[in-house]
Amino acid sequence: MADPYTPDSQQPAEPQPRPNAAGREPNWERAALERIALAAIHEQRAARRWKIFFRFAFLAMWLLIFFGIFSVSHETPVATGRHTALISLEGEIAADGNANAKDIDRSLRRAFADDDTAGVVLYINSPGGSPVQAGIINAEIRRLRKKYPAKPLYVVVGDMCASGGYYVAAAADKIYVDRASIVGSIGVLMDGFGFTGLMDKLGIQRRLHTAGANKGFYDPFSPDTPAMDAHAQDMLDQIHQQFIDAVKQGRGARLHETPDMFSGLFWTGEKSVALGLADGFGDTGYVAREVIKAPDIVDYTEKEGISDRIARKFGAAVGAGAVHALVMGGWKLH
Repeated sequence: MADPYTPDSQQPAEPQPRPNAAGREPNWERAALERIALAAIHEQRAARRWKIFFRFAFLAMWLLIFFGIFSVSHETPVATGRHTALISLEGEIAADGNANAKDIDRSLRRAFADDDTAGVVLYINSPGGSPVQAGIINAEIRRLRKKYPAKPLYVVVGDMCASGGYYVAAAADKIYVDRASIVGSIGVLMDGFGFTGLMDKLGIQRRLHTAGANKGFYDPFSPDTPAMDAHAQDMLDQIHQQFIDAVKQGRGARLHETPDMFSGLFWTGEKSVALGLADGFGDTGYVAREVIKAPDIVDYTEKEGISDRIARKFGAAVGAGAVHALVMGGWKLH
């Protein structure tokens, strides 16, 4: 007879869970509820993390705006006694760019108004740009030279002083260049594109409705006409003559005029001196030291603050979007 306590003894088997009629394990409802609860917890944690992130981002944005509003954007140069005032005009001359008439003119006024300023150097490294902005700066230079006759203004050219850049430079007492600088390009252009041929090939029809016979003037998707070309050329010629008059007024008898001087060509700094477009060779340090006789240089260039940059970019984006929706291209002294 077998021992009832040995492994071979017969023991009643424990009941095993059996699937129900639907094939699910017992207590499946509880397991499903637990999974749902865990998923909800994870979702709540993720939502809290994103909420914290956005709060910090919002705070950072407001701190940036606060800093921009209350930051000093127009620093006054530190007085150093008798000195040469420096203003830099670099890049394209445009109302929405760093080289704009408002900032350059304000820098010029501050430089001239300083009692310790012995002379002003306007450093130009620009391919040109807006004839309006260049003309405003040219006029302000002439006004300040008349108001402060004892304080000369000299232009020092970097790599390039072309077109609108030279429009500005022509108002100076003298212009100094490097022998390899690019100088000149006294001309005006109006650029854009026409897509009518491509549209015909693609079978695209332009639907333009205007109130006013010339409201769609030079629409890039419509063909131009001889009348449009004549009107545009007339405006170009007018602006070109304004440019020529400013150069002749500023340079006077120093110009050795040639047939192609006002044709839009440009020359090296060495050739520009020979043509009377410039007066000599030298950099900023040379002019301050040897010409103005005030080697200490103080930079009066307008420093743009964050708030100014945000406001200008926003305004420029709104304005440019409206303008370019009507006209692609524009007038440039390039």
